[in-house]
Amino acid sequence: MGGYVSKAVHENMKSNQEFMVEINRITIERQIQLQNQMRERMVALQIARTRELLNWFGAFYTVAAAGMLTGFHHSRKPGVFVPLLPLTFILGYQIDMAYGNKLMRIKHEAENIVKFESELLDLPMHLPTLSTIDMARQVQHDKLIMHSAEPPLYY
Repeated sequence: MGGYVSKAVHENMKSNQEFMVEINRITIERQIQLQNQMRERMVALQIARTRELLNWFGAFYTVAAAGMLTGFHHSRKPGVFVPLLPLTFILGYQIDMAYGNKLMRIKHEAENIVKFESELLDLPMHLPTLSTIDMARQVQHDKLIMHSAEPPLYY
């Protein structure tokens, strides 16, 4: 009789364990999906911001170029066009970022860094561990107790 009960308990524990594994798998998949959707939205926001900046910079570039052309027409000095050179590079960069394939080149370079230069991605002092997190929490707690004007309500 005891074998029957222990067998039922064992089967119940096994089914609960399988259920927990499935719940954990679903939770992790949802977290990955959430993080990816947030990343996609941030990239879309960056592209939209770049396109908006391009509109403003394009208008500035047009007005500045017209002003330089007018200045050259009146003074006949070619030095008036000197500021147009760096402005042209900046405009080209903005156009490439907003409508070109600059983001694809950036993504490709990032993939190369991950594959071939992964040591650049290491955190200082490596990943935190549970013990370092607990130690930092304890230090923070001790500082709070030592610097508090009131005695703590618990020990």
